[in-house]
Amino acid sequence: MSNTVREDVMSLPEFPRILITRLSHIGDCVLTLPLLRALRRKFPTAYIAWAVEKPADQLLSGNLDLNQLIVVPRDWMRSLRSIIAQRRILREKKFDIVFDPQSLTKSAALGWLSGAPIRVGMSKPFGREAAPWLNNRLVTPSTTHLVDRTLDLLRAIDVRETHVEFRMPVDPVAQKYVLEAIPKIAHSGFIVINPGGTWRSKQWELDRFAAVADFARTQLGVSSVVAWAGVDERKMAEQIVRQSHDSAIAAPATNLRQLAALLAHAEMYVGGDTGPMHLAAAVGTPCVALFGPTRAIDSGPYGTGHVSLQAWYQSGTSRERRSAENLAMRDISVEQVCIAVSTVHQAQLRSKNVAA
Repeated sequence: MSNTVREDVMSLPEFPRILITRLSHIGDCVLTLPLLRALRRKFPTAYIAWAVEKPADQLLSGNLDLNQLIVVPRDWMRSLRSIIAQRRILREKKFDIVFDPQSLTKSAALGWLSGAPIRVGMSKPFGREAAPWLNNRLVTPSTTHLVDRTLDLLRAIDVRETHVEFRMPVDPVAQKYVLEAIPKIAHSGFIVINPGGTWRSKQWELDRFAAVADFARTQLGVSSVVAWAGVDERKMAEQIVRQSHDSAIAAPATNLRQLAALLAHAEMYVGGDTGPMHLAAAVGTPCVALFGPTRAIDSGPYGTGHVSLQAWYQSGTSRERRSAENLAMRDISVEQVCIAVSTVHQAQLRSKNVAA
């Protein structure tokens, strides 16, 4: 243990006040849940708050490991009045330590405004923009996956966390809503297909998703539900349903809690590297995950039982990969995905037989 780490550990009070600044995105917030769980195990009587933007707050509201959820406006840095307001809110809590897994200017700035004497973030290149200057305890991750990298922040207080736990409870009201919305297949195994993605370069072709849905129904006897969010993704879902020869239905409109409930009830998830994929893995649903401009070793579904497919890595800067065509995704074939779906389906059947 270095002298700085030793001093930081010794300086923490018996009941520390801790702030997590992971503001967005949905998938990244899900992948930060193991850090929250680890902090609660380490400090069972601590006061732990999380600063987050909408809509990810839906997934954190009511979390038993949190004492407070601080919902931050997306544009809080655009006016002096808003900055002063956020500073006042944070200073009132008298935080002792901040963990900044996002390590961007906007997340690190909140930690700095809080006045916490210890602000833990990522070193370069994982810490970007002004974050390495605003955070005063920098950790160089020793691992690749975002979950493990986030847990590496605990090394700043001499904690080596090896037990990963998401603790993502399913809302029974949300579960009732989604199961009543798909009554014909609610009580049998079904696949959730998610064709959307914030990057076009992460999206697979819609007719290919339809072909996988058709394969799952005709060869495996499993129907599919196509998840969507917003007008554009709803049109995508409707196109998949039309092309699937009645093998798929469109999911009902869902908020994040309802989507989590839908995924928790599904036999598997099929789709790209998006928030819903991480949400599926967090609620214990195996994933067939498709990768192009990102890599499973960095941001794949965490845990066992998943199948990740990648033809090749579409490299470049984050901006270049975000705006690129979906070239690498197109090189993942329907046959590859169908084989993966069949593999996960057979594993699910074996698991049920063992449980019986």
